[in-house]
Amino acid sequence: MPADATLLRRVIETAPQSRLDLDARRMNVGRAFELAQRVEGRHVGIVDDVMTTGATPEALARTLKAAGARRVTNFVALRTPKN
Repeated sequence: MPADATLLRRVIETAPQSRLDLDARRMNVGRAFELAQRVEGRHVGIVDDVMTTGATPEALARTLKAAGARRVTNFVALRTPKN
């Protein structure tokens, strides 16, 4: 399976997520990413080390789906506990 760490890029510098609540996190990263190449019809996997609220992978998936990705799967190594 090919991997490409440059498929997406951050185009807006955002505030650190650690002190924001879920809604603020979603707004913070909602439009922070853009595609560097075409994804129409492709199944794209996003690999992340730690997921807290899921706001970042949600923003990435929304960007990919809007660009025509057929499917987006998130692979996360660690999940922080919900409070």
